[in-house]
Amino acid sequence: MCRATIYDARNNFSSLVKTAEEGEPVELTRHDKPVAVIISWEQYEKKIKKKTFIERMEEIRKEYADVLADPSYEGLVIPKDEYPDEAYYKKIDSIWSEV
Repeated sequence: MCRATIYDARNNFSSLVKTAEEGEPVELTRHDKPVAVIISWEQYEKKIKKKTFIERMEEIRKEYADVLADPSYEGLVIPKDEYPDEAYYKKIDSIWSEV
């Protein structure tokens, strides 16, 4: 990784961008502390590429394949107090009847 101060980067910006385009990240420093990095567009896209919901679900399915294949696995247990009770349904009905 190439290092440059903010002052040097200001004076040699185009050469630092060219270095980043060639695949070598450029670390920018202020008072010998890293403050920023210049990377190529390809490297940036790799870092920010987000997976679709389906891709993520496939990963989870593969990661937990052994748990899901276990015949004794019944899924997550939801505590009784998490289920809606009769008062909840009455409240919902009253809200919808007002509309």
